[in-house]
Amino acid sequence: MAGGGKISPRQKMINLMYLVFIAMIAMNVSKDVLSAFGNFEKKFVEVNALATETNERLIADLQQKAQEKPEEFAFVANKAEQISAVSNDFYNYMESLKRDLLKDGNYEVDPETGVLNYEQMDKTSILDEKWFTGDRLSVPGEEVFARITKYKNDIRKIIGYDSVNNQASDAKYIKALEVFDRRFDLNDQVNSQTGKSLHWLDYNFKGFPAIASYAKMSAIQNDIKVTETNLYNLFVGNTLDEAITLKNYKAIVLAEKSAFFAGEQFKGRVVLGKYANVTPKALTLEGKPFDLSNAIDSTGAALVSFNVGNVGEHTFEGVFTFLEDGKDLDIPFEANYVVVPRPNSASVSADKMNVVYRGLENPMTIAFPGVPDNKTVASAQGLSKVGNGKYVLNPTTGSEVTVNVTATLDDGSKVNDKRVFRIKNIPSPIGKIAGKKGTISLNKRDVSTSRILADFGDFVYDLETSVYSFEVTVSGKSPISVAGDRLNAEAQAAINSAPRNSIVVIDNIRVRARGVSVQIPEAAPVTVKLTN
Repeated sequence: MAGGGKISPRQKMINLMYLVFIAMIAMNVSKDVLSAFGNFEKKFVEVNALATETNERLIADLQQKAQEKPEEFAFVANKAEQISAVSNDFYNYMESLKRDLLKDGNYEVDPETGVLNYEQMDKTSILDEKWFTGDRLSVPGEEVFARITKYKNDIRKIIGYDSVNNQASDAKYIKALEVFDRRFDLNDQVNSQTGKSLHWLDYNFKGFPAIASYAKMSAIQNDIKVTETNLYNLFVGNTLDEAITLKNYKAIVLAEKSAFFAGEQFKGRVVLGKYANVTPKALTLEGKPFDLSNAIDSTGAALVSFNVGNVGEHTFEGVFTFLEDGKDLDIPFEANYVVVPRPNSASVSADKMNVVYRGLENPMTIAFPGVPDNKTVASAQGLSKVGNGKYVLNPTTGSEVTVNVTATLDDGSKVNDKRVFRIKNIPSPIGKIAGKKGTISLNKRDVSTSRILADFGDFVYDLETSVYSFEVTVSGKSPISVAGDRLNAEAQAAINSAPRNSIVVIDNIRVRARGVSVQIPEAAPVTVKLTN
């Protein structure tokens, strides 16, 4: 198997099965991606249909208002009709581009499912050859971009665009136009991988599979519908905003009392009101004057405090006094609050999750509400205290661990509680090379010079890992053991001598992590297809 020696028939069969397996993985990933784009496309179509119905109702409402109150709504209703006309024209144009894409790619609706077979729509050449010529747009590509640009300019013109100040000429539409311009930002885009500036059409459509471009067109149609909805709603509300200054009010929730017991129904009122930044002249609380000299905040609110009563519901009342028109204005108030009994159960929580991990110092917060830390005692196998209410739990064996807590109350009585946590093993890390994982493509230089890394993905703990050994297998050759986290000379030579499209597997990746006292599973392998 090594060097230029002969490969046994069994090894040849293993190598062939391996290549077929890798090809199947790549094919499945591709199908998943195509199906995902297809699902996006289907969602856009559904949303666009609903948006069309909404927009039709809004247009009809504006037209009705224009007949009833022409002096208030005739102008905006006319704008809405213009927007509807240009939007419908552009929407239908995008629909024609979608039909052309299906026709050019010979894509048809599946007669059994009634939908397109997204997994077959993988061609990238349809629009690449039709809309682009090298790095430039073709004549059809220029036409497509011109139609998109025309729609943007038409909407700006209808709203009223001030080119000198680069904003809407009517102050009421400034924000709406800013949102619209962001939605239809047609400026050149920068490729994040190459840093190269690309034409908007190139960035969004060139090199993508047919289903991705098809879904993108539906997304643009959705942008059209959303633009209509936003503007129609704005037109309907213009006159109302001027007539009623509700924007100066806030919704205020007034609970019946300040605490509720488990099983009770919440009762209260939701009202519309304003907070008056006015300093009160006097405050009477429970029939006694309240000193306001140091109790008024920047909003004019009075900060009150008093000792609460026994367990149960209580009511307190008073009078706010303000000076208005040279006279005292008394505003009475009344509020309820509830005093709850002293605590009899502990609050025990794992700071990371509802489980603890074997071999790790799992941080925990343990406390009894209302009981000081020096009168609270917690115990469990592997538990140690590190601060005020702070502990670490380092479980070693078993599948569960019980944390027992005892608190001493002010009267000397004790209360006890306990919590059971599941113990889980640390998950397997993920191997990486050149910052990539799974099945990837790289050139020989990147494979030979890059470090082999491993991390735990989105694991709840941020563990600092290091790779101390791994194996490299090039198609048709024996595995090469490597110490450290970089390819040795033998592995580099095997990579450099391999032909293009060879498969390189980096596996048996052994990992250490700081603060972990148990053996970490080997990291998931990385499969590399050589591009040169």
